[in-house]
Amino acid sequence: MGLFKKDAISEPAIKGAAAATRYPYSQNVIGNFVYYTQNLPRDAAMQVPTISRARDLICSMVGCLTFKQYSLQWDGEELERIYIPPDVWMQQPDPNVTRNFILSWTTEDLIMQGRAFWVITERLGNGFPSKFTWIPAGDVNTLDQSTGQWFGPSKQIYFQGVELNPNDVVQFLSPIQGLVYTGVRAINTANRLQNAAERFASQTIPAGYLKQTGGEPMTSQELADMAASFAAAREEQTIAALNEFVEYVPNTANPDDLQLTDARTFQSLEMARLANIPPFLVGAPTGGGMNYQNSAESNKLLYLYGSKPYIECIEQTLSMNNVLPRGRYVELDVSTYLYENDLAGGDSDNAASPSSPATTIERERD
Repeated sequence: MGLFKKDAISEPAIKGAAAATRYPYSQNVIGNFVYYTQNLPRDAAMQVPTISRARDLICSMVGCLTFKQYSLQWDGEELERIYIPPDVWMQQPDPNVTRNFILSWTTEDLIMQGRAFWVITERLGNGFPSKFTWIPAGDVNTLDQSTGQWFGPSKQIYFQGVELNPNDVVQFLSPIQGLVYTGVRAINTANRLQNAAERFASQTIPAGYLKQTGGEPMTSQELADMAASFAAAREEQTIAALNEFVEYVPNTANPDDLQLTDARTFQSLEMARLANIPPFLVGAPTGGGMNYQNSAESNKLLYLYGSKPYIECIEQTLSMNNVLPRGRYVELDVSTYLYENDLAGGDSDNAASPSSPATTIERERD
């Protein structure tokens, strides 16, 4: 029948399906890095080593995941995932950067700002996106939402003063409020402690001091000369000699107290709580030891407690009908990541076992 002939779809129709629609503002500020700026609250948070470590762990995990596309089919008992070939953009959403780059920085925006933005720079003839570009959430202003708590997709989006069509912007809304909004006081405290420790590290603490205990009071110049000659003598000899009118008092200051070690250690634990990541993954004190078992499952804990909310946010956002046709969904392949890490850890015998992290996560997602 003619309906099933190869030439039933004309060449112009195929070209029309692949025809690209570009947007004029993409040539003005989108992709023009002169207009991109550093976000000061984000920079302040990244000055805290614990926050930086947590960010790197989560973003590096999400960034290395690959996209898979599937549809759902009812098998009589439950919905079954039927995997289908991925769209072209799933290999590289932005042709100018790697998938690792765009996913990592999207995840950081979700962590720091509580939302992230992809601008659709090109569409297919059927209206669905074929190319995206990431824009920093810190440079985006939404006039209808400006408190740091996002109630839904914005209808008034401005990027560096240029209004964007909300239909051309994919808005990722994190289930967790942005770290730069919820952790202002904790981050400021951590930075102040770091600054205090830096001031101490840049100053020379004397080993002790000389104290006059009798005789005629010495002038300031005489005291300075005595201290200088005493210090010079210490450089050449190991034994000092003092008369009955001078006493050497060693410095008993505790460097740990001057470096605010306890306060900074506690604050690193606070930062781990703020970043929603297990403390031992960022080197914060946990109150107990680590053994081989919880070390082997660290990747699973990183996924469950740190990365999962952001992974599912990206998956569900890109599965909406403004990105994909109805009935098609996107998945980030976490099981492959965990399986590869099981092998890298030398646990090849148990990598595919029912109790392995990779198998457990895959079963939970299905």
